[in-house]
Amino acid sequence: MNTLFNRNFLKKVSVIFAAVVFSSVVFAQEAVAEEENKEQAAQEDVIVLTVQDAVDYSNKNSLTLKSSEIDLELAKWKKNVAWNTFLPTAQVRGTMARANDIKPYPEDESLHWTAMGDLSLSFNFNVAMIYNMSATIASYESGKLTWEEAVKSNELNVKKLFYALLLQQESLNLQKASLENARQRMNQAATNYRNGYIPQISYLQTQVAYENQVPTVEKAEAAMRQSLDTFTFIIGMPIGTKVRLEGEINPEYVDVDVDSLVEKSLENNLSVKSLKQSIKTLKMQSTALGLSTYTPSLALSWNGNPVITNALKNDWGEKDNWKDNGALSFSLVWNITNMLPWSSNGTTAKELSANIDKLETNLEVLRRNTELEIRTAVDSLNQSKKAIESSQRNITLAQKSYDMTWQAYINGTTEYLNLKEAETQLNQAKLGLANEKYNYMTNLMDLENKVNTTLSGDK
Repeated sequence: MNTLFNRNFLKKVSVIFAAVVFSSVVFAQEAVAEEENKEQAAQEDVIVLTVQDAVDYSNKNSLTLKSSEIDLELAKWKKNVAWNTFLPTAQVRGTMARANDIKPYPEDESLHWTAMGDLSLSFNFNVAMIYNMSATIASYESGKLTWEEAVKSNELNVKKLFYALLLQQESLNLQKASLENARQRMNQAATNYRNGYIPQISYLQTQVAYENQVPTVEKAEAAMRQSLDTFTFIIGMPIGTKVRLEGEINPEYVDVDVDSLVEKSLENNLSVKSLKQSIKTLKMQSTALGLSTYTPSLALSWNGNPVITNALKNDWGEKDNWKDNGALSFSLVWNITNMLPWSSNGTTAKELSANIDKLETNLEVLRRNTELEIRTAVDSLNQSKKAIESSQRNITLAQKSYDMTWQAYINGTTEYLNLKEAETQLNQAKLGLANEKYNYMTNLMDLENKVNTTLSGDK
């Protein structure tokens, strides 16, 4: 009896000792691994990226934004030269003409030729020109809103991708930790089996569990590398650039008032502001078209028309041989045809009016959709916060269950599969918490984007 007691006692002591050694080894390996990662990052010239670094780099190098920037620069140039509508038209022309019939000496070839020059300046003014210039300026303001909207959208997408990669990294770290635990248990089981403390089936169970996890972790690592490559490509980095993300999924919780956010969104939402500006621009164009149709234009014209006859014989340097047929004229021009409803101006006016009506309808739809989206986003935000609190409680329970199962496994009162199940549940709880935190952060980003207002500090 004493011999059996001593054997069981030694068996338990050896298992407990192995567990303590295992924990020490794990911590030591983690410290060594961290140092090795730092050295490897320095050697391989890995670029460390924070979320703001990624956003800034993308804003400077994104091909999508470059295309939008070209459009904005073109609109800016048009605005800066919008005054060119008031430039007069200037033309210079020189002519040598041969008359077919000259009297009384048609046989004299030199009499047939006449040289003439022409310098003309003309300027047409209509009140519509002022509105056309204003419409060009308004179009630039609309372009600035479109550009700002593109930048905000790019920033939102980059941030979401960044934190999604952190979530993926968190999942990979949990799998690696689980694999390392499985390896340590397999090694300890091998030792215990050789010493005769456990049967072979127990050792084989740990070995199978470890070998099953290896390809899963390898696939997860490959997927992580591919995701990072895709991310660097999206933000405009050269293909093959190695990066390491620095950050954490740690949301800052906010209390929001739905009605206040809805009111702010109708003033600050970039899509709403852009649509309002487009309506304003079309109304200016419509006003300009109406003025050009129903008001007369003042036409100013001056031309100098020096003429010299007998151009082949007369001295071109003698001013008496020249005469000027030019004139200065003032005209009031009113195009009656443009007033007809089926004329080109009438058709354009009809199209402008229809487009304005459509945009105003779209604006009302956008306002309602924005309000609905904000209320939905606030609900999602509140649900995410409750889910985070629930996940935190779940982790506490899962951790307690795992600790108790681990102790029972050490004492030999439970099977390895029960321990593995408890570990899986703990990892799922941790990953679930990270996922809910990610959901809260992305919901808050969407809400801030809709309101176009920062509701929290930058995490």
